[in-house]
Amino acid sequence: MPTGTCLPGNKVASFCLIFLYCIPVIAAAKDIKEDNHSQVQGDSHEFSKRLLALKEIVFVIQSQGNSFHENHAEKQRQEILQQAANSEQNLPIVLLVHKLSENEAGWSILPIMPRFSATYGRNSSWIFFLEEETTLKIPKLLETLSRFDKEQEWFLGKPLHDDESTIIHHYAFADNPTVFKYPDFAAGWALSMPLINRLAKKVKDEPLKSDFTIDLKHEIALYIWENGNGPSLTPVQELCTKEEGSPAAKDCATTLKTYLSFCGDPVDKKDIFIAVKTCRKFHKERIPVVKKTWQKHAALIEYYSDHADATIPTINLGVPNTERGHCGKTFAILERFLSEAIPKTNWLVIVDDDTLISVPRLQKLLSCYNANEPVFLGERYGYGLGIGGYSYITGGGGMVFSRKAVVRLLESNCRCYSNDAPDDMVLGMCFNGLGIPVTHSALFHQARPDDYSRDYLAHQIPVSFHKHWNIDPVTVFNKWLAEENDPIYQQQQHTMIREEL
Repeated sequence: MPTGTCLPGNKVASFCLIFLYCIPVIAAAKDIKEDNHSQVQGDSHEFSKRLLALKEIVFVIQSQGNSFHENHAEKQRQEILQQAANSEQNLPIVLLVHKLSENEAGWSILPIMPRFSATYGRNSSWIFFLEEETTLKIPKLLETLSRFDKEQEWFLGKPLHDDESTIIHHYAFADNPTVFKYPDFAAGWALSMPLINRLAKKVKDEPLKSDFTIDLKHEIALYIWENGNGPSLTPVQELCTKEEGSPAAKDCATTLKTYLSFCGDPVDKKDIFIAVKTCRKFHKERIPVVKKTWQKHAALIEYYSDHADATIPTINLGVPNTERGHCGKTFAILERFLSEAIPKTNWLVIVDDDTLISVPRLQKLLSCYNANEPVFLGERYGYGLGIGGYSYITGGGGMVFSRKAVVRLLESNCRCYSNDAPDDMVLGMCFNGLGIPVTHSALFHQARPDDYSRDYLAHQIPVSFHKHWNIDPVTVFNKWLAEENDPIYQQQQHTMIREEL
């Protein structure tokens, strides 16, 4: 989708189309019944007579095709199977979501509902989803799910809600955004098989209403709720995002390991080249923010504009500024990255002039990735996934490329169909055609901190945020992304944020 820095009001046309489709949802907000499903599951004594058998649960790890994530998910799969073996029960089915479809659509879950129903609809009772960083206590999970009647439709998880209506959720429930609950995927979430079977039929019979997948957890909850015709999310306190091993997590069936992967020495900042997209009208408004905040952590950085200004300095690549996307400018940056004009580095980061980013955290995160592989990293969105489609990294949160990815891309001759095409979407199409998966990190953010649930951000160490709408960007950077060399200071800052939330 277009995320260029110089769009009028920074409004994205595709979001406007989505907003139109969501008007009925906004109007229906007042009709939600918060107790759509009581957590008193009928006769609780009756359901507690028999503990759920492990073989009745199909575990689905929300994995990715990049080698780091694939290995991480496989290790998690083996841990689940080892727990099952220790419990002396039959081993459950444990699936990796990136292997469940031939294209990249599997991560959006809904397109593979028919497969779940056809394959497991008769012999299983639950599908339990978990992320790669989610840890699991199988006995506690069995005890928890046994409280719910498996013959009924259930949608279980740790609830999140919006404090204000937000663009990433298409301004749904604008009158009272707190009323709608959606699951925190990091805590794990579960669907009963009767609900899976109905959703599978719905997916086959009705096309998905939106072409775009922006925030999957919210969109799945909307699809299941179906304007009040389906179940709302039922909160389950045992599904947690508390830190693994902490005293507060003793009653949890799920916990978290970490939300900033760190796999060794941070990547040297001299091995990361950062390209900032800007334009003349924002030189005085946005560039000073970059220089006050994160530029000091960047060893190699250039600003690309439609006007060469020696005081910044900016570089004019000969591509005129456009009113929509900035595909021409982005591909000119990619070409320059491989030229002799730029010191040879393994990593390229392209950001907008209103992107706030932590370079030290990025250095840590990149320690987990192999620069000799084609890596395209950031916050993943999707387009047309219900009919195949493709995934892409949304530009505002920052797009990270390994040198290998840039080489493969430019060798392919896949290019913009126009200078004002949406650069991030064109890149997604190109990499999809090359069979190179985009790699998602929830630590990159297309919007401002205020646009995300507070509980969702509480267990993150974010890498980036985007947009300066109605905020003081320097204050936001200092609160959420500022780093010091002292590890104690880092921990104090993160603890302070969690306490404030």
